[in-house]
Amino acid sequence: MDIDVLTLFPRIFEGPFDESILKRAQERGLVRVAVHNLRDFTHDKHRVVDDRPYGGSPGMLMKPEPIFEAVEKLRRNDSCVVLMTPQGVPFTQERARMFVDKPHLIVICGHYEGVDERVREALVHEEISIGDYVLTNGALAAAVVVDAVVRLLPGVVGHEQGTVDDSFTDGLLEGPQYTRPPEFRGMKVPDVLLSGDHGAVAKWRLEQARQRTRQRRPDLLEGREI
Repeated sequence: MDIDVLTLFPRIFEGPFDESILKRAQERGLVRVAVHNLRDFTHDKHRVVDDRPYGGSPGMLMKPEPIFEAVEKLRRNDSCVVLMTPQGVPFTQERARMFVDKPHLIVICGHYEGVDERVREALVHEEISIGDYVLTNGALAAAVVVDAVVRLLPGVVGHEQGTVDDSFTDGLLEGPQYTRPPEFRGMKVPDVLLSGDHGAVAKWRLEQARQRTRQRRPDLLEGREI
């Protein structure tokens, strides 16, 4: 998979993309991630990327020219262009899995009051929001999306079952997990997890996942019989 990120703040990605699973996935050739500064696609002395909105609205708006030039330079026949915006559809585990099937993602990070509407109309295939709140810019949101997608690529996570058991994968939150020691400060690991009975463990984990989902995210259970 190839991922190109267009942003005004490329240094924001230096930490997330240079550590842990994302770093190893790139080193192993499982994904190529490149971050591009949109100012590099301007042609004026001051590298201007924004201007006042028509109609007198407050704030500044990202100009279409640098974004169009960047996307048109990077775009391929199999590209999917994604815009990070609070107005987008909610990002979910299901949508992350959908993006895994895209050979090439171009992720546009919004800033200021957003982007010129012509960018949405002519370039963008998907508009994505990571939550009902507003960030300073779309770079942090883009890093979240890239991380969620890359970890689902075959071979990226060392133990493939790790992504199968994740929260939201089967519509439930993941239940409690324990490791050694079996007792810590008077708190004990449930006996069933020490029993060696794989069937009983699986049943316990499913019930715990259901309970946690009922308590914390009952909306995930709407329309389901569990």
